[in-house]
Amino acid sequence: MKKIPAVLALTASAAAVAMILAGCSSQGGRVANNDSGTTSGGKNSGLTIALVTHAAPGDTFWDIVRKGAEDAAKKDGVKLLYASDPDGSKQAQLVQQYTDQKVDGIAVSLAKPDALASSVKAAEAAGIPVVSLNAGSAAYKGMGILEHFGQDEDVAGAAVGDKLKEEGLSHPICVEQEQGNVALDARCAGIKKVLPDTETLYVDGTDNSAVQSTVTAKLQADSAADSIVGLGAPYTVIIEQAVAAANSKVKIASFDLNSALATDIQSGKIIFTVDQQPFLQGYEAIDSLVLYKQGGFVLGGGQPTLTGPAIVDKDNVADVLKFAKQGIR
Repeated sequence: MKKIPAVLALTASAAAVAMILAGCSSQGGRVANNDSGTTSGGKNSGLTIALVTHAAPGDTFWDIVRKGAEDAAKKDGVKLLYASDPDGSKQAQLVQQYTDQKVDGIAVSLAKPDALASSVKAAEAAGIPVVSLNAGSAAYKGMGILEHFGQDEDVAGAAVGDKLKEEGLSHPICVEQEQGNVALDARCAGIKKVLPDTETLYVDGTDNSAVQSTVTAKLQADSAADSIVGLGAPYTVIIEQAVAAANSKVKIASFDLNSALATDIQSGKIIFTVDQQPFLQGYEAIDSLVLYKQGGFVLGGGQPTLTGPAIVDKDNVADVLKFAKQGIR
């Protein structure tokens, strides 16, 4: 897959994980948002690890993160507990809940790090190791968190800006589905660093019809925009519908990946996306906690372990489409 120039490659550990993914599989069904499920297999490690994310209901991106976590749990013989809430204070309550249950480790996404600071500190004070994933690369070290797995969102945003510029585009609309999410803020800011005429449009990501109507109205009112960027694959698919409804000629780009988005890149409906490899984020977060518990190992050398960004466009989408259809890209 084509990599963005000057972006750090995966760590040796992450690369090794990528080589063995074909030998992993997932057990156990999906559970409702905010519920807990378990995955275990292989030789029982005796460990219980909790994964707490800011996933919103219906956001399929997090299914991929969770599948990676489940596959790691199966390989390592771990009991995996999962819960999520997009509200920062409620996500913090979930972290506290697992701390009270005295789990052996916690992996948490840090979309709203200020809301999670006290609960993370309580877990650490209880002797529970904590790693972060997806969002929070700029905040995790200050919170005492051991490791972070994700992409540098500033770099990813700038990469999108560079790619749009290569396409001859200069006035994008950056559609942000969760106001106050530090990772999404950084994506739009990164685009704006390259293309100063970037405009951020906030939408309610919990209501698909509202997303479509808000974007449609914006495109009908704004004749200067030449492109529009979705910050998550499910939202970009909705944005496609809004572009059609507005009879707009703007070009569509995206962050993240799923099967529908990859198919639309292949057909030319979307010009490109940025893949942060969420399967690896979930997998490495769980696996790293097992390694820490078993040997005190810490990845990253004090820096985030990067799982992206990488541009997926018409030139290389065929290489990842088969994996997207399997739900691991």
